[in-house]
Amino acid sequence: MPRRPSRSQGDLFGDDLPRRDEPRADRPGAEPRPEPGPAAPARTPRGFGPAGKIRIGTSGYSFVDWVGTFYPEGTPRNRMLDEYVKHFDVVEINSSHYRIPTADMFARMEAKTPPGFEFMVKLFQGMTHRAEDDPAMYADFAASVAPLKDAGKFAGYLAQFPWQFKKSSEAEDRLAALRDRFPADPLFVEFRHDSWTEAPTFEFLREHGIGYCSVDEPHLQGLVPPVAVATTDVGYVRLHGRNARDWWGKSGADRYNYDYKPEELLEWTQKMHKLEEKVKRVYAFFNNCHAGHAARNAELMMELLGGELGTR
Repeated sequence: MPRRPSRSQGDLFGDDLPRRDEPRADRPGAEPRPEPGPAAPARTPRGFGPAGKIRIGTSGYSFVDWVGTFYPEGTPRNRMLDEYVKHFDVVEINSSHYRIPTADMFARMEAKTPPGFEFMVKLFQGMTHRAEDDPAMYADFAASVAPLKDAGKFAGYLAQFPWQFKKSSEAEDRLAALRDRFPADPLFVEFRHDSWTEAPTFEFLREHGIGYCSVDEPHLQGLVPPVAVATTDVGYVRLHGRNARDWWGKSGADRYNYDYKPEELLEWTQKMHKLEEKVKRVYAFFNNCHAGHAARNAELMMELLGGELGTR
């Protein structure tokens, strides 16, 4: 059985936890926790597609290897979100997958973003990878996003399950129980095993009000194919890259080291166009974060959607 590689880790306050070779804010020698800078100026959020329903962003924003490759030279971590909001109107938060976030953390992040900006928040791995059942864990997690909800910037939760999470009646029971934990909030699920890619799965998700997350990843046996399906009134797409050589048995940085070609992204502009016809909004996040690929590919996608389909 192939080994599931770990996801690369990034920044504590932004999108990911610190990498092993970087100081953390609670370790000796670390930089002090950043104070929020001035909020970004208000602007009309950009939507793409014929109805302006498609919003593009990246899976995280705080990566040191984006400095000089996407962010201006010398950008410190505590100013990366300030730079990010100059380009995008939505972000997927991944740090919450590695530890329970706090309301203070999200309040600091919210203060740096303009009106209309949105946050998609990834659920803690204890909920998806370890099936923990501590009520306090779920309560603390739900409480943490209060500042985003109060500001009208909360887009929903993403539950990303590992490759070992294969379709079964027990697995479906876990999904139903997770839905019950967050009954009033948008919830999306990403599968990594292709046993889920079938019509009964989509019907199950519709019945439980869970959104399906479409993915683009290497065309390898056992992985989910690039089908574009929406099971609620919101479409969700994650683009991981197509680095088949390093997908199994490598670190997250290697696994997601991929730079999309324009013709590969054009495949998804058509799919998102079809999704847009059926839903009220489509989110697309690039997770190929190595060396700024995600940010540059996200901007290229916006150009392709704007040029091909029109921007509103």
